[in-house]
Amino acid sequence: MIVVTGGTGNIGRELVAELTARGAEFRVLVRDPARAANSGRGEVIVGNLDDPATLAPALDGADALFLLVPGIGLPHTVDAVHAARAAGVRHIVQLSSFNAMGDPVPAMGRWHRERERVVAESGIPATVLRPGGFMTNALAWAETIRSGGAVLDPTGPGRFAPIDPADIAAVAAEVLTDGGHHGMTYTLTGAQTCTVAEQVATIARTIGRTIEVREAATPQEALDSRYPGGAPPALAAAIIEGFELMRADTAGFRTDTVRELLGRSPRTFAEWCARNVDAFAGER
Repeated sequence: MIVVTGGTGNIGRELVAELTARGAEFRVLVRDPARAANSGRGEVIVGNLDDPATLAPALDGADALFLLVPGIGLPHTVDAVHAARAAGVRHIVQLSSFNAMGDPVPAMGRWHRERERVVAESGIPATVLRPGGFMTNALAWAETIRSGGAVLDPTGPGRFAPIDPADIAAVAAEVLTDGGHHGMTYTLTGAQTCTVAEQVATIARTIGRTIEVREAATPQEALDSRYPGGAPPALAAAIIEGFELMRADTAGFRTDTVRELLGRSPRTFAEWCARNVDAFAGER
């Protein structure tokens, strides 16, 4: 029995589909059962990581846990690991971030590294997935694009290799249902590097119209655009640091791990755009 946290999010929905296709036995932990309409063949368990008391029944009899926790703190991870150990879970697949790499590790990565440490010290065999930037992050531009506005580019010449959450889910399903990945850490990216401007150009080709891109004058301007009401200071500092690091990487970090694990190429950003065209085009 596999327990899936974050089962209604961008990765979780795809993971549910992957596990269903594989005929796996699994449960989906959800806050709102109405959001679990597409839970495939999985059992829906109402609960959440904010309420540790709900974790014991969710993990009862479970062999494996897909652990995706929100926010920047440690309590969700600590509580989930405690409940998993009490339930006799034998494998945790932890969603982390490629930001946990580096020397020195950036602030965003330090939070993920601390979560990885909690899992590593639990005594439960684990597999850590460290994906790079998600293709679905582009949905943050959707409203601006539909209204004909300019997309604000925070990273200019910086290049990165965005990954489709469906590919992260496919890797997660592989390591959850195959016993050969205990103790491994996998860094996952797409196959193609691009700038934000190149991403927007791909969206423009997909919807058949021009989209203006305006480079942010400062990282603070980009932060204010993302969080018009302001962000908590620690998160704000980490995001600004992330923008600066991305701008400086003009080569673009990428790996071949998805191909090695799945035996196929990662999906391209153009393919993702074609699947999500309505989000950007609006009424046609």
